[in-house]
Amino acid sequence: MCRTGTGPEEADGGTSADSVFASLLEDSAEDLYENAPCGYLSTLMDGTVVKINGTLLEWLRLDREAVVGRLRFTDLLPVGGRLYHETHFAPLLRMQGEISGVSLEVKQADGGRRPVLVSAVIKYGSTGAPLLTRITVFDATDRRAYETELLRSRRAAEESARLARADRERLQQALAVLQQSLLPAALPPIPGVDTATYYHTASPDQLGGDFYDVFPLDDRRFGFFLGDVCGKGPQAAAVTSLTRYTLRAAALHDPDPVAALTTLNQVLHDRYSGDDPRFCTVIFGVLDPDPVSGHVSVELASGGHPPALVLRGGGTAEYLPTPGGLLVGALPSPQFTAARTTLAPGDTLLLYTDGVTEARTGPDRSDLFGDEALRAFTAEHAGTSAGDVVAALTELLAGLGEGLDDDTALLALGARCDH
Repeated sequence: MCRTGTGPEEADGGTSADSVFASLLEDSAEDLYENAPCGYLSTLMDGTVVKINGTLLEWLRLDREAVVGRLRFTDLLPVGGRLYHETHFAPLLRMQGEISGVSLEVKQADGGRRPVLVSAVIKYGSTGAPLLTRITVFDATDRRAYETELLRSRRAAEESARLARADRERLQQALAVLQQSLLPAALPPIPGVDTATYYHTASPDQLGGDFYDVFPLDDRRFGFFLGDVCGKGPQAAAVTSLTRYTLRAAALHDPDPVAALTTLNQVLHDRYSGDDPRFCTVIFGVLDPDPVSGHVSVELASGGHPPALVLRGGGTAEYLPTPGGLLVGALPSPQFTAARTTLAPGDTLLLYTDGVTEARTGPDRSDLFGDEALRAFTAEHAGTSAGDVVAALTELLAGLGEGLDDDTALLALGARCDH
């Protein structure tokens, strides 16, 4: 037969287990108060402590007799905490009737301090009059350690960022000085000719690869050039420096533009014909002003560079054809061809790098400014001085903002109208 019911032994065992479990839960309210995992205290409305639990006394390392009826809540706080209590904690508590999560510190008998979070509530009597304040104190030692470490990490990150900014500023200053050394400090005065330039680097953190120069060849003629080195950074700067001084030296030896570009090509090709080829685009020319007529004869040659623009005083602008002319330094024996024009008073010759025509325009910066837009824009300013032409282009390019994301150089040479 199957057994039903519960035997005496099982009944006694079950009752015994239940009794043991129940006894574990039969803590007195006083015991729970005294040994709670947080501190409790009650104060009169003047702050006098009338009750405090053992947990908080242990944190304070004080005896109950030394606190109850003898100290006020503010006596448990350091000077800064007392000031905060009087100016913020107590007024808010009186106004709201309760306050929670206030970060303070309590003093310990041995001189130490313990970070705590304090919550308080006012107990009111049946008539609505405040009777006493009940305060709960939570240990915030671990939280304070976390906040301290977080603050230390934040300060370390801020210091690291400050040092990085300082390093970047020093680098930018050094690059700016080096960049200026690759450009002429000022253009020489040319009888009967106005000159104007503009230079923009895409990033202050990199050396630009565009360059220009104007210099005397003899007591009448002047050489000029403008170009763009492939690449950026220190390597491009080295090529720029080599190009500038090679063209100057070559022109003083033989001012013919084709000969100057041929010499430059040979130097670059010999120097960079290995695993790290370097080349550039450049226009090199010679100005020969006529002091009697005021006209300026121009002979130039191009090595893979965008053609120069000729702005006529009558209000037109056209590109000066420069056929042939491969990248300088790319091949051992390229062919360069000279082109000629004459600037009458009021005419301007404009040289530029492809940062102008490749500037991004449009609402989404997806279109290129282009050759035709440049020609049309300069035609609107034809007949003005070289300085006015460059100023107008500078304002246009400045308006493109982030669309001007490549190095850009302008060189304008204009025959004066005051002849």
